[in-house]
Amino acid sequence: MNFLKSRGGLKKSDRGFTLVEMLVVIAIMSILMTAGAIGIGGMGGKGVTSGVASAGSMFEEARTMAIGQRTKTRILVAKSLTNNPADNLRRILIVSEEIDSVTLLPKPGSWILSSRGVTLPDQTFFSQTFSKKDQDKAGPIDTMTLSNVKASYAGDYYYYEFNAEGIYTLGASAPSTFVIGAGVRPPNAGATVKPKVAGSGKRDFGGFVVWRNGWVSVFRSPDQMDSSIASIQAGTTF
Repeated sequence: MNFLKSRGGLKKSDRGFTLVEMLVVIAIMSILMTAGAIGIGGMGGKGVTSGVASAGSMFEEARTMAIGQRTKTRILVAKSLTNNPADNLRRILIVSEEIDSVTLLPKPGSWILSSRGVTLPDQTFFSQTFSKKDQDKAGPIDTMTLSNVKASYAGDYYYYEFNAEGIYTLGASAPSTFVIGAGVRPPNAGATVKPKVAGSGKRDFGGFVVWRNGWVSVFRSPDQMDSSIASIQAGTTF
């Protein structure tokens, strides 16, 4: 008898997986998929995760635009829109310094809209409290007013800035931070009404740091954003 054949007449190399072996493989795959899901989505809900990705893309676009056009660019986050308060803390735009048509040089302080931008997912907002100009110091992100645009975009904005070399210029001794969170706000609330933290508190926040070289690094846990975020509770004002 050929030693490669079993009692049933089949070669061992032709034998398929047993039911037990298949169940073991499925169990291992399930464990790995669960671990991956926890690692990717363990901080923040679906809206926060999507919002962080969209905002990160805007920073990359602004940096690339600054280098390509050899001019300053800014990422704007709506703080108080005159005619569209529903987009406060949700609309993100890019502006660049206007280029003089004669000298072909930037006009300092003259900003033009360079991108229609994005709006953060529903019930997801930019955090004025946890976003900082300098990660190691208390202090808000700088603000500016945008007026020479259509009415729905006019108003006050928080901003992050790149110079013509694509270098991030606002963080003096440490990187700046960009943080968003899940929140609730009445549909017809006025410009001064701030959203409140929703759901599970600190687990509903996400964001990234903005390094001097212009790149961003996503936070892996709430504690990396701000030490006080650990005690935040649902219902707290953003």
